[in-house]
Amino acid sequence: MESSDKAAESVVVGSYVEMEAAEGKPSGMKSRISKLFWHGGSAYDAWFSCASNQVAQVLLTLPYSFSQLGMTSGILFQLFYGLLGSWTAYLISILYVEYRTRKEREKVVFRNHVIQWFEVLDGLLGKHWRNVGLAFNCTFLLFGSVIQLIACASNIYYINDNLDKRTWTYIFGACCATTVFIPSFHNYRIWSFLGLIMTTYTAWYLTIASLLHGQVEGVTHSGPTKMVLYFTGATNILYTFGGHAVTVEIMHAMWKPQKFKAIYLLATLYVLTLTLPSASAVYWAFGDLLLNHSNAFSLLPRSTFKDIAVILMLIHQFITFGFACTPLYFVWEKAIGLHECKSLCKRAAARLPVVVPIWFLAIIFPFFGPINSTVGSLLVSFTVYIIPALAHIFTFRSAAARENAVEQPSKYFGRWVGAYLINIFVVVWVLIVGFGFGGWASMTNFIHQIDTFGLFTKCYQCLPQLPPPHSPAPLPHPMPNTTHPPPHHHAL
Repeated sequence: MESSDKAAESVVVGSYVEMEAAEGKPSGMKSRISKLFWHGGSAYDAWFSCASNQVAQVLLTLPYSFSQLGMTSGILFQLFYGLLGSWTAYLISILYVEYRTRKEREKVVFRNHVIQWFEVLDGLLGKHWRNVGLAFNCTFLLFGSVIQLIACASNIYYINDNLDKRTWTYIFGACCATTVFIPSFHNYRIWSFLGLIMTTYTAWYLTIASLLHGQVEGVTHSGPTKMVLYFTGATNILYTFGGHAVTVEIMHAMWKPQKFKAIYLLATLYVLTLTLPSASAVYWAFGDLLLNHSNAFSLLPRSTFKDIAVILMLIHQFITFGFACTPLYFVWEKAIGLHECKSLCKRAAARLPVVVPIWFLAIIFPFFGPINSTVGSLLVSFTVYIIPALAHIFTFRSAAARENAVEQPSKYFGRWVGAYLINIFVVVWVLIVGFGFGGWASMTNFIHQIDTFGLFTKCYQCLPQLPPPHSPAPLPHPMPNTTHPPPHHHAL
């Protein structure tokens, strides 16, 4: 077993060894600094990328999900979907290594080519699987990017409400478009590291601020009360731990992709130390008030610490927008034949049309919170749970494929029989609970938001702007007030 792992490693690392040899070792201070901050490919870089990408704006909507689910169900669903997501990320990593090993044995070199999930499906299972995978993956990443833009507008509004949320969406759409200049996940080293620090600060701010604030007067914790709310909350958590639609791209950015197997699980364990305390504390403090406040920031009082958290989350959402959008850039580049172009400026200009529909959709559907559950049930359920599990079953359905597999299932999972049973459970559970009940509940809630607020709503869940109260102080200009007419008007 150990010798087969070493053989796989020698095959899989191939193209990256060639790249390093071609580029040579960094010489000079500028090259060393560039490598330190820009060129990441280690297992640590992958861990930072996974942990940073997995929990972004959803950190702010999990208390909303707890109000729909109740405390006990909220905690259990986080643990359950965290394990389920780690399993399917493990499957994706196995399929990637299998695909890449087969190709490199055929002398295919991926020096200027980033392997993507739909290409893995194409190479292992054929064009029909490729087309289905491409459709679901691109649609999910498209709406994942949309959600980041919506979150930016929702968050900044709590420290600057001089502009409505729609105007903020215009502004942040232009800012996020600058991600076209980041070539690949290989170049997210410093951003992933900073992103995780930002979410860690925000999570513990939410926890500590809620505990110090204490429970609001007359707080109630009635969830779950309605089935539609229960499954809406559950699918938001399904979405939370389904952030591995970019797993293949992150693996491809590693020097040794076969080391990825346990990285997503380790990232999930860290993420749980952020999501469980923060969601539980905010729900404990505010209870059912969260049912009408999908963004946890909206209920906490203004403070310097809150402003810092909002700003950090804004920066992090910019990073996460890049994570979600970069695979779309790759697909678009391949479609127009520019993917292997060495000119960064040409590639950046070619990528800009990808941002336009994202910008437009964020303006149409600004429903921060409910849109997460809808995307989770209709897209995440297939993209990162059902399709990987089925792909693993069908790739290794023959005895010859199982015998020659680069990566054998661990004995801790029960080898092939255990892996197949887990895969079948994942498919059945997510299809019935995630897509079935979750799809019904999230679409019902989403349609309710459209009926209540309308499409293109200017400021989703904003408090109405009240006119300033009349002041008893004398006016600076003693002119007749139209609200209180001059006395001779009364005489008429």
